[in-house]
Amino acid sequence: MNLQKLLSDLEYDIICGTSDIDVKSITNDSRKTQGGCLYFAIPGAKVDGASFIPDVIRNGAAVIITEKDEEGLTEILEADMAARGDFEGLDDDSVTVVHVDNARYAMGMISSQFYGNPSRELTVIGITGTKGKTTTSYMLWEMLTLAGHNVGLIGTIEIQDGRQSIPAANTTPENIVLHKTFRDMVNNGLDTVVMEVSSQGLMMDRVAGVDFDYGIFTNLSPDHIGPNEHASYEEYRDCKAKLFTLCRTGIFNIDEPESEYMLLNSTCEVYTFGKNPTYKIDEDEFDTNYIASGHQLFSSAGVLGIKFDLQGEIEGEVTVDLPGDFSIHNSLAAIAVADRMGVPFEDIQRILESIKVTGRVEMIPISDEFTLMIDYAHNGMALQSLLEAIREYKPERLVTLFGCGGNRAKSRRYEMGEVSGKYADFTIITSDNPRNEKPEDIIEDIKVGIAKSDGEYVAIVDRKEAVRYAIMNARPGDIIIMAGKGHEDYQEINGKKYHMDERDLIREVLEEEDVTKICGYNNRYFA
Repeated sequence: MNLQKLLSDLEYDIICGTSDIDVKSITNDSRKTQGGCLYFAIPGAKVDGASFIPDVIRNGAAVIITEKDEEGLTEILEADMAARGDFEGLDDDSVTVVHVDNARYAMGMISSQFYGNPSRELTVIGITGTKGKTTTSYMLWEMLTLAGHNVGLIGTIEIQDGRQSIPAANTTPENIVLHKTFRDMVNNGLDTVVMEVSSQGLMMDRVAGVDFDYGIFTNLSPDHIGPNEHASYEEYRDCKAKLFTLCRTGIFNIDEPESEYMLLNSTCEVYTFGKNPTYKIDEDEFDTNYIASGHQLFSSAGVLGIKFDLQGEIEGEVTVDLPGDFSIHNSLAAIAVADRMGVPFEDIQRILESIKVTGRVEMIPISDEFTLMIDYAHNGMALQSLLEAIREYKPERLVTLFGCGGNRAKSRRYEMGEVSGKYADFTIITSDNPRNEKPEDIIEDIKVGIAKSDGEYVAIVDRKEAVRYAIMNARPGDIIIMAGKGHEDYQEINGKKYHMDERDLIREVLEEEDVTKICGYNNRYFA
């Protein structure tokens, strides 16, 4: 593809060479550069991609996109010559160097052009918020698939491109990967994609060049604030708000306090959902489009769920086979988009009655007497929200099983310990991803948090043995939450990831134990 076309959506300066040149491939990995290649010199947190420009030129790259000006480029080449001797490569027009103000943004726009602007051939649904992105994305994926759409998925757990499922490296992939994935989806016959859009993805321009049809705002609370993440809550919030300047239609949770900020900073068509029938923006009152009222909790044979009456744009009773107040808002968001896309309400109702999301309040119905679930809650805020929601079901005992990751802030351990001690009746402390720390040391830190409460606990280092203890000591009316791992199928120890899926741990325990000794055991889940 001609470079001039690739640069058509950007402001740029040519440092050397010509824009009238054909580009055969694009990459941000210097090791993959070759003849006819365009290389993005991306400045990173640890390594500046511009430092590899001499190697890229030697590899025969045709074009380099960089934030370095002519002076900065000269310094890099002179340093290379001082270290490695004479340098040949800029004596003629064999390479074109293009200066841009933001190389990451340029990478997104150029990638979209290179792959033929594939997001324009898809209905793209982006979901942002602190919590609920993954659950809502799977709800929508199932709804739209069963309604006849061919739907792709991009998120925390996986990428489904219409041909295969690929484990996700990031919630929102780098834009050069994202646009290639969109092209694959189109080639595989997909017409729609549901994707989680993280604050990091928005801040780092990973969605540059994406043509969003819908944007969903779930909720907002402090998260991802610190070194190499967001400098402040305000920055975090502003990054989330950016999605609603990129999409055509925004779907907003008006029960969320930050929804007014999101709405005031949006440029899209607006639809809203929540429990409140009206909301205010700058003292002006508006009607909510999708309203949930009269919600009721239900519990049956170890499975928890919620029912509510839907009013507004469409009306009827909705049953969601997932527990907690947050399930109302997640399902409302999915309902709103599905309705805007023409999915019949009868299909929406049927899908929500049997919805399952891996690692998000995922029921493992091994007993008719107690409830066992797996959830990704891996910090104090998420765990508290989950425990408060599940407490509404009035369990005889609310039991948590969790650990904390190694080589991470100790404050998270104290917080999770304190939250579990305060909001659960019993805590089983175990290992998560110890990484390069001793699991026993991490457990001791969690105990410090629990000590701030009157909570009872037991510490079992081996996670499988902790699962065994939870199952074999379960009592009628218990709700047991295995928290922290969720969809993850590994345990990271000393730099290596070992397979460990909590569903497999449960299965192994059931195979090894006398199941007649398990309270209310049934054979429904693993039959």
